[in-house]
Amino acid sequence: MTDLQMYLLASFGALFAGAINTLAGNGSAITLTILTELLGLPPNIANGTNRVGIFTQSSVASWVFYKGGKLDIAKRRNYILIIFIGALAGGVLALNVSNEQFRSVFRFMLVFMLIAVLVKPKRWLRATDVYFNPPWYLYAPLLFALGFYGGFIQMGMGVFFLIIMVLVLRINILESNALKGFVIALYTLIVIGLFAYKGMIDWKIGGIMAVGQTLGGWLTARFATKVAWADQAAYYLLITVLILAIGKMFIF
Repeated sequence: MTDLQMYLLASFGALFAGAINTLAGNGSAITLTILTELLGLPPNIANGTNRVGIFTQSSVASWVFYKGGKLDIAKRRNYILIIFIGALAGGVLALNVSNEQFRSVFRFMLVFMLIAVLVKPKRWLRATDVYFNPPWYLYAPLLFALGFYGGFIQMGMGVFFLIIMVLVLRINILESNALKGFVIALYTLIVIGLFAYKGMIDWKIGGIMAVGQTLGGWLTARFATKVAWADQAAYYLLITVLILAIGKMFIF
């Protein structure tokens, strides 16, 4: 396979990953596989390079969601701040610790995610509970851990984010996806700076992947803000992504 063919294949995979990340999550399982298996990057460099496309895709998607009335930043500022602080701590750890050992544990976490998504599916299709006001000691540890995980690994972050937002904080799945894009874009910009400082980003490959991821994020966010049944599409896509990921981890 020529370099051009590899880059075209990588861009197509990145576009698909960008769409998945915007409406569900775990698209990094695709991009990290492309970066390590197809393009041959070392795991830590792949982790850093992957953040470039995640930032551009999340930025564009969150802007589309904002314009479509699905993102209220001021209302969720406390959530955003806690996740951001956790992500900074996770990003610092990612500079010094390989996450390869995590893959053996991740497949069992995927099973937990799938169970959480399948149990009582009506919870995933309800409107935001505007009267629910959880105490800080309930959500602060969860959101810090969520941010820490995203800063350290990123893979699967979107699914964990949706589980906490929808099931614990009772926010509609589309609004949760919009908030997810904004938060990830915010902390990923800082994490990119950390990886770049250590020389752990391949900017050429990262830029190529970012084109596909950004296009995928933009198209999917536009779909989500214009189609009435987008919340159902997000839910069923989430189930599909988890089943495929579990199949890949345990069978293939």
